[in-house]
Amino acid sequence: MTNKQNFTPEEWTRVWESVMLSGIAVSAADPSGLWGTFKEAFASKSALAASKLDPASNELIKAVIADLDTKEARASIREVLHERFDGVEPNEVVQRSLDDLKAVSVILDAKAPGDAAAFKALLCGISQKVAEATPEGGFLGFGGVNVSDAEKATLSDIEKALGRTA
Repeated sequence: MTNKQNFTPEEWTRVWESVMLSGIAVSAADPSGLWGTFKEAFASKSALAASKLDPASNELIKAVIADLDTKEARASIREVLHERFDGVEPNEVVQRSLDDLKAVSVILDAKAPGDAAAFKALLCGISQKVAEATPEGGFLGFGGVNVSDAEKATLSDIEKALGRTA
């Protein structure tokens, strides 16, 4: 069973940041305005909450969720996201997120080979929920498509970054 002790502090931080980055990449791929961004953030949190309650979640997933539930982690995430993405164009947000997810994939494969696949599935599930959270291309919430082409491409890129087949 893999938990926080299997990682260096820097690696562990990157692992739990990946939970946020998997949703941020999709949100940045096709920005949905203020209301859409709120719905996408809620979708990310809901996917994480479902994993927290899922008895099939492995120790790594439980450990990451437990850390993310702390006040310190939430403050750290806000700080990291502000530093990493403040004033950055959406396409660069996507690329930076994908680069970080690729690095996390390498860490997971090396340090948590037995739990890596389930954790990567969690990240892909979060990104899928975010993509489906709000229709794109409609008017006032009507019409449009459930998942835009840009979001579909980013979902595929996330799968590739994590070493999964799309």
